[in-house]
Amino acid sequence: MSNASSLTAAPTNASRKRFFHFWRCFWLAFLVISLGYAWYCFYVPANSVAWADDFDTAQQQAVAEGKPMVLFFTSQWCVPCRIMKRNVWADDQVSAVVNESLVPVAIDIYDPRSAATIERYRVAATPVTVVTDSQGNPLQWKQGGLSKADFLDLLVAPEPSTDS
Repeated sequence: MSNASSLTAAPTNASRKRFFHFWRCFWLAFLVISLGYAWYCFYVPANSVAWADDFDTAQQQAVAEGKPMVLFFTSQWCVPCRIMKRNVWADDQVSAVVNESLVPVAIDIYDPRSAATIERYRVAATPVTVVTDSQGNPLQWKQGGLSKADFLDLLVAPEPSTDS
């Protein structure tokens, strides 16, 4: 009979304290994890890539130096773009390869001055990475976030064939 009465008995003060302690710890852990994830999504370290100011400047520089361009279509709110800026563009090896052999330009899709470039390359989402020749003709195209290895593979991928 004591088992039945203990099942229906009101919770003790100690069990209430344990219950509230559990939820207090749960929400504190949730807050810490959420803040950590937010920092991970939005933190972007500086990089040493020699970005051109805009597409026209990049194209003039590419023609003058005889180098291909890499166009990185991005936006302020794009989390995969920020992750790519942190994991790819901030990498020393990527910076060295890009600065040595390409003319890089980051294009904000919400900048009204970029409208013609966005229309030319038919960019509808971010991130988009396009490798072009010095004239701006696309050689390689990748939509979505890239890892460092995928980005370096994109740079060394064979040029599309022009044979018919």
